[in-house]
Amino acid sequence: MTGQTTAPPPAPAEATPSEEEPTGRLARLARLQALQIIIVLAVIVIAFAVIKPGSFLTVFNIRGIVQDTSILAVLGVGMTLVIVTGGIDLSVGSVLVFSAVVADKAMAAMGGQGWGAALVGALVAVACGLGWGLVNGILIARAKVPPLIVTLGTLGMALGLAEVITGGVDLRDVPTVMVNTVGFGNIVWQIPTLAVIAAVIIAIGIVLLHRTRFGLHTYALGSNPEAGRRSGLNVPRHLVMVYALSGLLAGFAGWLNLAFFQSTTIGGQSTTNLSVIAGTVIGGTSLFGGYGSILGTTIGLFIPSTLQNGFVIIGIQPFWQQVVVGAVLIAAVYVDQQRRAAALRGGGKPRMSGLLNRMTSMSQATPARE
Repeated sequence: MTGQTTAPPPAPAEATPSEEEPTGRLARLARLQALQIIIVLAVIVIAFAVIKPGSFLTVFNIRGIVQDTSILAVLGVGMTLVIVTGGIDLSVGSVLVFSAVVADKAMAAMGGQGWGAALVGALVAVACGLGWGLVNGILIARAKVPPLIVTLGTLGMALGLAEVITGGVDLRDVPTVMVNTVGFGNIVWQIPTLAVIAAVIIAIGIVLLHRTRFGLHTYALGSNPEAGRRSGLNVPRHLVMVYALSGLLAGFAGWLNLAFFQSTTIGGQSTTNLSVIAGTVIGGTSLFGGYGSILGTTIGLFIPSTLQNGFVIIGIQPFWQQVVVGAVLIAAVYVDQQRRAAALRGGGKPRMSGLLNRMTSMSQATPARE
């Protein structure tokens, strides 16, 4: 008709670059890295099995490796969430010790035996861990103190207070039923109760990080906190929640540690935080934030545990484990840098555009802001 303009036809879909393409590229690279981690773990297992076939590949020894890794895996769930936000938590080992000490005192006050005392100890340990996590989160999110400084400070504070309470002597008031059932019991055959508990925590963590708004916001916060804030994310509150959850899991790990070692192990957790961080990064979680997976962390944590176990069996000083894990950690960070550089070359913004779209659609469906 006269006087009416005709709109140009829409451009073909191929002419518009897909916002999800970089994310898909990162996902493919991450799957490749996960496969590489599994291959590295398999090579380590095969090497020890060839050197000591009668000692390494036994049900008893494999069960021991799984048990040793279980407590680290519980800590690794919280650490993955923290590192995905671009932060760090150096205090998990000390929070584990402090929570175990206070839980031991609480169980001793209740007579030291029976499931009643054990459950009270679990609640006390979780509450202590949650308290330290809230301290970390509030100082980082509200006071704007860098995570490295805050968690380094609470590392010393938690361990120092544990030593003040105990006089530096390990406590051993652990209910027998807790040791026999949680620490060394089996669900079926040779499947440890400790490993099943850890598997449940891992499964919950996977769902939380990959299938909920909480996980989506965690990734967005690590990718670009300012963009997340502009899209409606309450950044300070979410950071507090992430660090609180990490502390809560560290407290629960303290209770599991009591069940397994029958002691508060005050002097035995000095490298726990570094082992968990190393396993998390080796498992593919980026120290730069915005990317990671709990399943990858779990696989990554088996590497230091398997190395330590294998070195003991073949007669090599276990101190070499730290050397090897340190080298693998540096290699993992280097690979992460190359992966991010490749993703940026291929599409500019690795994850943020797709995350913002998903956050926008979810916020439209659910008006309440986190």
